[in-house]
Amino acid sequence: MSDPVRPWLSGKADANDDGREPRGGDGPWLTIVGIGDGGLASLTGEALNALDHATTIFGGERHLAILGETAAETIVWETPFSAALDRLLERAGKPTVVLATGDPMWFGVGATLARHVAAEAMRVLPAPSAFSLAAAKLGWPLQATACLTVHGRPVDQLSRHLFPGEKLLVLSEDGASPREIARLLTSRGFGQSRMVVMEHLGGEREQVRETLAAGYDLEDEADLNLVAILCVAGRAATPRPTVAGLPDDAFVHDGKMTKRTLRALAIAALEPMPGALLWDVGAGAGSVAVEWLRAAGRTRAVAIEPKPERCAMIAENAATLGVPELLLVEGSAPEAYGGLEAPDAVFIGGGLSDGVFDAAWEALKPGGRMVAHAVTLESEAMLIEMHGRLGGELMRIAIDRAEKVGPFRGLKPSMPVIHWHVTKPYPKLVPMADPGPANGSGQAG
Repeated sequence: MSDPVRPWLSGKADANDDGREPRGGDGPWLTIVGIGDGGLASLTGEALNALDHATTIFGGERHLAILGETAAETIVWETPFSAALDRLLERAGKPTVVLATGDPMWFGVGATLARHVAAEAMRVLPAPSAFSLAAAKLGWPLQATACLTVHGRPVDQLSRHLFPGEKLLVLSEDGASPREIARLLTSRGFGQSRMVVMEHLGGEREQVRETLAAGYDLEDEADLNLVAILCVAGRAATPRPTVAGLPDDAFVHDGKMTKRTLRALAIAALEPMPGALLWDVGAGAGSVAVEWLRAAGRTRAVAIEPKPERCAMIAENAATLGVPELLLVEGSAPEAYGGLEAPDAVFIGGGLSDGVFDAAWEALKPGGRMVAHAVTLESEAMLIEMHGRLGGELMRIAIDRAEKVGPFRGLKPSMPVIHWHVTKPYPKLVPMADPGPANGSGQAG
């Protein structure tokens, strides 16, 4: 699924995941060897033995240069990854090694290959991760530190992790990443944050340098680096909690947006859980999808919106609030549902006409949550009918806000909104007919 505003998004949960089934075998034919900046000298005997017996070794140019002369065929990773993956899977059953940096299962190639190679066919031999090396050098407990990466990901995602006093360890894309991170911190009001750029950790060329984000003055940063950040909020900072119900002014919008109180109610009813997928239908400013992504780790969301100017607003809100992975689909429901992965939750806040609900309900997974809002009498009638047919919880929300009335204050009512949420039931199991006793007599033999 293409994204009209941000073409770098593929529409999948991971850009390297193409849906192929894991390739198994009689035993582990694939060994993924984590290698540190110390090179071969840092490898265990098991890792060296795997390299000695491999017929093919895959790796980046830097990894293969460290390897030196070998009798095995060496293959540099290609772009796109799917082409290299095909070449790797062709070697199923033959001793094959993939060289990776540090711990391959932590933001590494191992996590990707695990979706294509069965666990019993793969052996992973990790080296200390860059996170572990950095935490040891800084004296930061890893369990109290956010470990992130901007390798192949937008720097904007760091925005959701900016809190006063928070410690971040960020794997860089290349030597330009630290300066990009400094710009982001400064633009978000965290310019006084301490940054430690750590290059070639664990190797002979290891270098550790420190600066402030607002006065970033480092040069010639190595491509292999990690950035440690101690977040300091300045006066211009507006740290945003991950709990649902951000202020309306946290979003760029044209008025077409689910407001704060109703948004918090909607997110609570949608029940975001790790890994779950939301369809935000008629997304407007994308506020529900954005808050869904901020509410739980590894959540995914699709914002469906027909107007291109609102798609641009959604993209801006997603970037500013640290969830640039939000997938945008510019189109009208229900036609825009085509080709999308079945959702775990659906929010309809932008109209219920022309089969918008029926197609979404059909796509929703059993056990999934549906939430819909209505402000017009026509939409209200539809929700009342669906509540009668499908159950769930239906309520009318009316909010009065204090506003000036001449020299005094009064409570001014806003337009009431009908809120409905329901959980899609699982299909009923049909019991199998009892065939009766095998001998047909009904008596014990």
